[in-house]
Amino acid sequence: MLVEIKYFGMLAEITGCSSEQLNVSIKKIGEIKELVLDKYPDLRNKDFRMAQNHELVSDATMITGQEIAILPPFAGG
Repeated sequence: MLVEIKYFGMLAEITGCSSEQLNVSIKKIGEIKELVLDKYPDLRNKDFRMAQNHELVSDATMITGQEIAILPPFAGG
């Protein structure tokens, strides 16, 4: 499955890109997270959340969309 990973804020600075496409055969968001952490080890000490189809998801969430966003911490009201 081809998925697009989008990086935002300081995470884009660390990875050196705002998005990339990966062809993967994995099923869960947590597996994508591990792939990204292996590729960009500097992310291991950063706090971030992952979203799929514009909704925050957990590591156990099944991959259903083709776009995954990796988001830095944010504050809101």
